[in-house]
Amino acid sequence: MKKISLFGSTGSIGINTIDVILKSPPGKFEVLALSANNNYELLAQQAIATNAKMAIIQENTHYQKLKTLLQHTKTIVAAGEKGMSEACNLNANLAVAGIVGSAGLKTTYASIINGANIALVNKESLVCAGKIMTDAAHKSKVNLIPTDSEHNAIFQVLEQKNSDSIEKIILTASGGPFRTFTKDQLKDVTVKQAINHPKWKMGPKISTDCATMMNKGLEIIEAYHLFNLPQNKIDVVIHPQSIVHGIVSYKDGSSLAQLGNADMRIPITCALYWPERSNNVIAEPLDITKMGILEFMNPNYELFPALNICRKALDEGSTPTIMLNASNEIAVESFLSQQIRFVDILMIVEKMLDKSHDFEINDITQVIEYDRECRIKTKELIKNL
Repeated sequence: MKKISLFGSTGSIGINTIDVILKSPPGKFEVLALSANNNYELLAQQAIATNAKMAIIQENTHYQKLKTLLQHTKTIVAAGEKGMSEACNLNANLAVAGIVGSAGLKTTYASIINGANIALVNKESLVCAGKIMTDAAHKSKVNLIPTDSEHNAIFQVLEQKNSDSIEKIILTASGGPFRTFTKDQLKDVTVKQAINHPKWKMGPKISTDCATMMNKGLEIIEAYHLFNLPQNKIDVVIHPQSIVHGIVSYKDGSSLAQLGNADMRIPITCALYWPERSNNVIAEPLDITKMGILEFMNPNYELFPALNICRKALDEGSTPTIMLNASNEIAVESFLSQQIRFVDILMIVEKMLDKSHDFEINDITQVIEYDRECRIKTKELIKNL
């Protein structure tokens, strides 16, 4: 029985992970911990459904409400940073890092230190603290199992024993809802339009990142750390059908691709069952006779400069990528609350990157502190726009 801790259980990744667990054979997984930010009602339902040992609500004001809902169960209820710290010490075999944004840094790092393999969905862990995370994983002898659909696809077809023979890896992107827009059309984009992804069902933050293609830029940085490849060997192509999720091209002319329906339960199942494969049908299998035409094209870098912005930040060092992520999170938050326009998001990120400089950061506490400073400065910039 594999012991699972799921951080961010009420988000889209968490909900899909719970679905995979509940549809798996009895006795396959034991849920040690579930955590949520403030959705205590759904957290309680999940804890009851999975018979979780522990449920943690990060927002302390909801502690008593959660405790009341779980009073007739054996689930231990905790809250805040103390509760999250306790959850990271439960000796899980696998921790699912599903918390969105830099908020997931602490739990990912603590889980690594405590010896859990990581089903890594929280790309910000590597964007902001790539070397720190990978060094900690090496020291603790744990595996970082990519669980983003694209990185999981590469993970499945990349031949580690032949890594010297890799020509490049290719991450695919649907292009988001504005792939065919003009610059003038982007000026009038609404929040409703931005969060309406044509292929994937995700939260508003990640959906907005997909609309600007910042999500794919962050994935380049993530891939750089996950697969230990120089960024000139990490490519991005637009693939509107979202059937092919990742390709590894080898120097001998062969290219291996992973295909599947646009369903996050597929990479989640891969990560939860790894190093085995599930015999269980959880997600709908791909019917290749119904795929139709598959299209691939280069990104429009002029319309969507996020890819080049992220590559530039990666070139400049580790602290610029912290600034990149922090400023983007604040800018997206401001767009979603209708304080700024859609086209202002990347403009703000570029302005903040111009103010950043690389300096040495050696531990996760320094990363979190610098991330906090970057957020304050970004809010100041937005206020003065």
